[in-house]
Amino acid sequence: MSNTSLTKSRKSSTLQVLPALPYMLWLVVFIAVPLGLVLFFALTDSSGSFTLDNIVQAGEHMQVLLRSIKLAAIATFLCVVLAYPLAYIISRRNGFRRRTLLMLVMLPMWMNFLLRTYAWMTLLENNGIINRFIMFLGLEPVHMINTQGAVILGMIYNYIPFMILPLYTTMAKIGNDVIEAAQDLGANSWKIVTKVVFPLSLPGVSSGITMVFVPAVSTFIISKMLGGGTNQLIGDIIDLQFLGNTYNPNLGSAISLVLMVVVLLCMSIMGNMDDETMGGRIL
Repeated sequence: MSNTSLTKSRKSSTLQVLPALPYMLWLVVFIAVPLGLVLFFALTDSSGSFTLDNIVQAGEHMQVLLRSIKLAAIATFLCVVLAYPLAYIISRRNGFRRRTLLMLVMLPMWMNFLLRTYAWMTLLENNGIINRFIMFLGLEPVHMINTQGAVILGMIYNYIPFMILPLYTTMAKIGNDVIEAAQDLGANSWKIVTKVVFPLSLPGVSSGITMVFVPAVSTFIISKMLGGGTNQLIGDIIDLQFLGNTYNPNLGSAISLVLMVVVLLCMSIMGNMDDETMGGRIL
């Protein structure tokens, strides 16, 4: 290859890389650097010396971490159950009806996250709207606020759009001709859902699970406002290390590092399951 050709090839490669430079700079400044700081503080003490004591102390909060994983998993499962039929209904609509339903799904996201959670406090508290209605019917009020159920409800309400949208995107690509072909071959409604729609929508399920589970397992506002002090999640513990009276950024970074490892493991498992499912469908 001549020098002229090499020069043109290098110029072409440079021109292809240039549009990606802002994104690469964004990754370095807002992702790589913060992750590096978390790793540095997690593996050092207050004087900057290397230590693993922070990781050991993070293990003392394993029960809270397991509680966070349990509640996030329950909320994610319920989001799948609730979002799946709604996403399917939206995907089968056309034109104005589809746009209207999508707008209704996204409408709560236009409101501030904190305000949405405050609204649920007003609904669920002992003298809230729901209990007032229950007492109006002559029944005993139900204690709902400051419970794990309230935390799960807050997670579902705030994160279910992140389950609906990827499911809808995947299902919208399933043409009506595929469903009609299954009907022509004698499949009933149950078999169409289980043998046709569900396998083809698994990539959306996988994406939705990731998009709901990751923020749910690390949330702290929902558990603080709806769960009270008796239902702390791992996000609350991390928050206390940075903003509370027990200021300890080294321990907070260590707990954050452990949480990141757990999240990455969950995402890896979901990725492997998705790849195996795709491979099975291709075969």
